[in-house]
Amino acid sequence: MPRPTSATTIQRPDLGVIAYELLLKAEQKGFMGLKILPILRVPFISGDYPVIPLEALLKDTNTSRAPRSEYPREDWEFETGTYACKENGIELPIDDVERKMYAHLKAMRVDEISVEKATDIILRRQEKRIAAAVFNPSNITQTAAVTTEWSTAASCTPRADVMAAKRAMRLASGLIPNVMAISKTVFDNLFLSAEILNAFKYTNPVEMGGEEAQRRTLAQYFGVGEVLVGNAIKDTAKKGKPVSIADIWDDEYALLAAVSSGGEDIYEPCLGRTYLWIEDSPENIVVETYREDSRRSDIYRVRQNTDEAFVFTGAGYLLSNITA
Repeated sequence: MPRPTSATTIQRPDLGVIAYELLLKAEQKGFMGLKILPILRVPFISGDYPVIPLEALLKDTNTSRAPRSEYPREDWEFETGTYACKENGIELPIDDVERKMYAHLKAMRVDEISVEKATDIILRRQEKRIAAAVFNPSNITQTAAVTTEWSTAASCTPRADVMAAKRAMRLASGLIPNVMAISKTVFDNLFLSAEILNAFKYTNPVEMGGEEAQRRTLAQYFGVGEVLVGNAIKDTAKKGKPVSIADIWDDEYALLAAVSSGGEDIYEPCLGRTYLWIEDSPENIVVETYREDSRRSDIYRVRQNTDEAFVFTGAGYLLSNITA
């Protein structure tokens, strides 16, 4: 099979299609980070972005005009936020011997499997960064602890908790959340709660539906556009040690947020964006290969160059004390 000369790096859009398909399926795998901080493509590795100040959004300005007089004018200045993209990547080698060992197994797509594994590593790490940022009361300072944990099935009151948070967020920022983000543990606990089971037992028994239908039911119940469920997990053990599985998304929090629609509108009031430096990383996942003769291996590299940054933390409200 023809190979590039040693150390010649080649972008592989054919394998990039596999990575792109995995990205599209990320939500099915329990990844929700990029729906909370959607991608915004930027031409520079770092820079400033305009932030509309709260007073500009909410100011009660006189608009009346008398005949032959000038129209009232309003003047305000942007505030400024900054982003600085950083590169993340992983390489997986395929040894010539390994390739020959599996050559007779047509179903064993060595190249594709390597790209899939590397892509999963990058997306999982990105999910971890976003989860650590947004499920964090040091960043989302609008926060309140629920009185009764949602894991207390008999007496928790999740709807009252969410409605109180929505009201507080609206009065503080004028924004109404369009997304609620919770871990899979919290999601499962909600459908064990007496409040939610009783609310739908005569009209739409929620325990009978699949997760997608249950998410839609919760969104209607809480009055948000979408309920996101973080089901991504990680192995916290060091290499060579027994597997230790943990959730990426903390079950102590529930996030209410006004998230971006994902377009190119940089003036849109939203919680944050994932800034993607397109000069180096035209897509969130870039796939490259090169030859390393000293190891008789083809190297498969998957990388990205991003910064997951807040635009307006007032566009989020964090409920805590969710799980006992």
